Amino acid sequence: MEPPAPPPNPVPVAYQATSASVPDWLNKGDNAWQMVSATLVGLQSVPGLVILYGSIVKKKWAVNSAFMALYAFAAVIICWVTWAYNMSFGDKLLPFWGKAGPALGQKFLIKQAILPETTQFYKNHTTVETPTAKPLYPMASMVWFQGVFAAITLILLAGSVLGRMNFRAWMMFVPLWLTCSYTVGAFSLWGGGFLFHWGVMDYSGGYVIHLSSGIAGLTTAFWVGPRLTKDRERFPPNNVLLMLAGAGLLWMGWAGFNGGDPYTANIDSSMAVLNTNICAATSLLVWTWLDVIFFGKPSVIGAVQGMITGLVCITPAAGLVQGWAAIVMGILSGSIPWFTMMIVHKRWTLLQKIDDTLGVFHTHAVAGYLGGILTGFFAEPELCALFLPVTNSRGGVYGGSGGVQILKQLAGGAFIIGWNVVVTSVVCVVIGLVVPLRMPEEQLLIGDDAVHGEEAYALWGDGEKYDSTQHEFISDDTAHPQPSIGATQVV
Repeated sequence: MEPPAPPPNPVPVAYQATSASVPDWLNKGDNAWQMVSATLVGLQSVPGLVILYGSIVKKKWAVNSAFMALYAFAAVIICWVTWAYNMSFGDKLLPFWGKAGPALGQKFLIKQAILPETTQFYKNHTTVETPTAKPLYPMASMVWFQGVFAAITLILLAGSVLGRMNFRAWMMFVPLWLTCSYTVGAFSLWGGGFLFHWGVMDYSGGYVIHLSSGIAGLTTAFWVGPRLTKDRERFPPNNVLLMLAGAGLLWMGWAGFNGGDPYTANIDSSMAVLNTNICAATSLLVWTWLDVIFFGKPSVIGAVQGMITGLVCITPAAGLVQGWAAIVMGILSGSIPWFTMMIVHKRWTLLQKIDDTLGVFHTHAVAGYLGGILTGFFAEPELCALFLPVTNSRGGVYGGSGGVQILKQLAGGAFIIGWNVVVTSVVCVVIGLVVPLRMPEEQLLIGDDAVHGEEAYALWGDGEKYDSTQHEFISDDTAHPQPSIGATQVV
């Protein structure tokens, strides 16, 4: 007589741990979403910002600008897995810094992901409120996800120095700044550092990524010096339509940027993605209307700037605020950075002298700090409980400890600003002792052909220069000698 058949397994075959490659702790949905989110963020950089940078600048700087972004992405990834990941998310060395070490070992990468020291204690200092976070996927997914965040930070910073920074100096700058600056902000706010334990909120990088890149970009631009006067007076985008393609990749990729930061595919990630798009759309519309009201014409470059400020502003709050708050943040992110870029920038001599090529200070530093402060106002207690392991986290409009939260947000941003100004200056001075930060005069005059021996477009033949005696077209540089106005002034 045959033995009775075993009862059917109620767990679907896809979720049965049938091999060593599918351990009990692995959630396939979470792992898939985290890898998709990381890929979306990677696409924001390559090709997103590569395309945007290569098309928003003057024709003679298209190759150089795109290559600065491409190089930074590759260099950061190697530095990240070699030492920088553990400086950001490893064991504590200092209250603001982790211990350097490789994230390459097989045993390390295939084990369950963990965020060390992300615990909060009750007031008795003995009872742990929230244990160490353990996402349901391997460390390899976490290392890659955080790596593309680090990479995009350096690429955003590059926007401040396009059109004149020595490429060899940039090759040195990327690993030095990543090591000395980015890892400090990441560990302090995300990896269990002192700002995290103090309760400063930064959902997805408003401070760690955007405020730091904006401040560091402005500081680097100060040390590198301005572009040639001719380039500053006339710096037309070489391909506006291609610029929009890069901007579109940036916007759509932000679903992974903010949606991946709960480290799981849960209801909080859905809130984050929706709020991200609400704020970006609102900000774009507000910026466009301000251009129409004050300059008489809607500017597509201005619309892209407004889109970016909205995305940046919502980043520290994406999964922590309600939809109405995302609209309010969009209105403010479309107006306050517009005011600093269009009004303050033109009247403040210091900002004009520094020459922030793409206005990264306004679109990322101003918008990032604004978003962090507004998080202190609008963070909703129930949404905070879904994500933040901090007792009674709430924004100022919800009473209780919310007023103190605003002060914490201000102080946390001030630390990021101060650290980046000092450390970025030191990095620039040290590099300047080895190679010039600025291109030589010949390269500044010629552009890509002198720097790389390559050109983005060969419009008049096999790379030949435009000759008005042979072609009946009018060069854009001579047809519009007057300086640009409105939304394109900074660019």
